Amino acid sequence: MAATFEPSGHRAPVSPVWAATPPTARRSSWLSLPSVLNAFGFVMLVIGAVIMLLPIFWMVSTSVKSLDTVFTLPIEWWPAQPNWANYLDAWNQNPFGRYFINSTIVATATALINVLLSGFAGYALAKYDFFGKQAIFLGILATLMLPIEVLMVPTFLLVKNLNWLDTYQSLIIPGATDAFGVFLMRQTIFHVPDPLIDAARIDGASEPRIYFQIVLPLLWPAVLTLALLEFRESWDSFVWPLIVISQNSMRTVSIGLSLFQQENMTNYNQLMAMSTLAMLPMLVLFFFFQRSFIQGITSSGIKE
Repeated sequence: MAATFEPSGHRAPVSPVWAATPPTARRSSWLSLPSVLNAFGFVMLVIGAVIMLLPIFWMVSTSVKSLDTVFTLPIEWWPAQPNWANYLDAWNQNPFGRYFINSTIVATATALINVLLSGFAGYALAKYDFFGKQAIFLGILATLMLPIEVLMVPTFLLVKNLNWLDTYQSLIIPGATDAFGVFLMRQTIFHVPDPLIDAARIDGASEPRIYFQIVLPLLWPAVLTLALLEFRESWDSFVWPLIVISQNSMRTVSIGLSLFQQENMTNYNQLMAMSTLAMLPMLVLFFFFQRSFIQGITSSGIKE
């Protein structure tokens, strides 16, 4: 077949690809089932995000309102003149500086000890073979079904007999180990390659060195996940600190917030102001470590 050439300077116009597509085909591509499902999923995510963020917005909005406008109708979503002095008044009403220091010390220590002990237990259950290993693991998981009310009385009696009431020990030690932490670390360490550990043993490395220099660096997503979960659990704990703490200097933020609940009148605007400040540490931590948190949660669910 002879080739056809266009004269120089008179190149034939090239039609765009979309112009060659029939209009009905273009319209049907936009209305395809995957596109509709994606759009529906996006809309549902937006609605869910709004529902989740609305209480937080209402808390911040209430924190800058005057007390007489908190429950006014129609609802005032944001005050015309925000009263930021509510934060300072609420802060000075009780020693919240001391409360925040106590909560930070307790939550940080609880998270660190939990990560350390859960890592040791998870490493032993994942990489060692000994009699009764599965029974011990199942027994640890069975404790997750025990309600906290069942454990409070014997734990309180133990703390009292040790003379730990109104001390940091009573707030830290009872929460220093957690069955979920053992499960999370065990599931993550289980997928660390055995030849890597065997090679270190052949080179003469001790077991603590193998764990801290070889295994632990591979567990950072799970470590950060467990640390965040335990920090949040300790930071939000209310019932246990209320039982073992009676001195004002040892109270935590959660107990300090309950002091706003008075018999005759509750300053809801100041309560919301301190609640907003109490929420900020967890919000900041999750914002910076959300990727590792999600990765740690997903990696622990890998089937064996």
